Amino acid sequence: MKRLLVTGGAGFIGSNFIRMVLDEHHDCLVVNLDKLTYAGNLENLAGIEGRQGYVFVRGDICDGPLVEKIIDEHEIDAIVNFAAESHVDRSIDEPKVFIETNVTGTLTLLEAARDKKISRFVQISTDEVYGSLGPEGKFTESTALHPNSPYSASKAAGDHLVEAFGHTWGIPYNITRCSNNYGPYQFPEKLIPLMLNNALNDRPLPVYGDGLQVRDWLYVRDHCRAVWAVLAGAPAGRIYNIGGCSEKTNMEVVELILERLGKAKSLIRHVTDRPGHDRRYAIDAARIMAELDWKPSVSFETGLDKTIKWYLENKAWLENLVSGDYRSYYEKMYGNR
Repeated sequence: MKRLLVTGGAGFIGSNFIRMVLDEHHDCLVVNLDKLTYAGNLENLAGIEGRQGYVFVRGDICDGPLVEKIIDEHEIDAIVNFAAESHVDRSIDEPKVFIETNVTGTLTLLEAARDKKISRFVQISTDEVYGSLGPEGKFTESTALHPNSPYSASKAAGDHLVEAFGHTWGIPYNITRCSNNYGPYQFPEKLIPLMLNNALNDRPLPVYGDGLQVRDWLYVRDHCRAVWAVLAGAPAGRIYNIGGCSEKTNMEVVELILERLGKAKSLIRHVTDRPGHDRRYAIDAARIMAELDWKPSVSFETGLDKTIKWYLENKAWLENLVSGDYRSYYEKMYGNR
């Protein structure tokens, strides 16, 4: 039996990973450690409370004694670290919070993994640590790190710590670096759910700059299966890029959403661009495809249809998130652009 500590499991990707593990790998125990910040939402895990093989603990990954207690009590043998502050705009506004979670929190988990002799530590990172690409080429695992935002810098620092603990103390680790995820349960500060929510309510869709920034899009369940493939079969010390093979400009994504919802393009509003906005990311996922027999199974068009269908069927979930503090955040981010 695998006994997993999944950090940040009430967030978007973490909750999808936990659902996948419980649905597809019945010999696992999953302990979910989450602080429940604004993006950590127990509604993302509705229906699995009390399910055999699942335990939730509310707490901070920076709390070393708590992390060690969880490892001891549940005989944890692997840690999958999804916990992170992850929104670039927020990192520009409040960089200190990102250092605390993405750097200090990762360090705390690594110290516990070292002291408790954890058999595998999987660090969930991002393609943003590589910086920005020109119109050609893709990021490979040997691409030099060149983070351009406080968010990506904090993730790169966490990645370096993981490698350093592996080299110095022999912790068996892997690092995964994914492209832009989308799918069910994503907090509506990210592009697709933000645009969906505004379009559904006939509100303007704020598009940064000319909207021609390019991202590779990865359906979240495909990402989760890739992480499982790494956890289950990768040699220690290996880094894997995980991409969806679906490059799109932001404008293409926004226009597809409007088309699917039958809304007019006149809802689009071009707003002042984000400071230091990277122009293009693109992932070369050849290594994970060759070594672990993984590939994305959901095209962007199919994944977008699945995502839109989920949000239409779960309007109450969305409405609960966009009340209160979210409105203040939205005005702060877009009101004066």
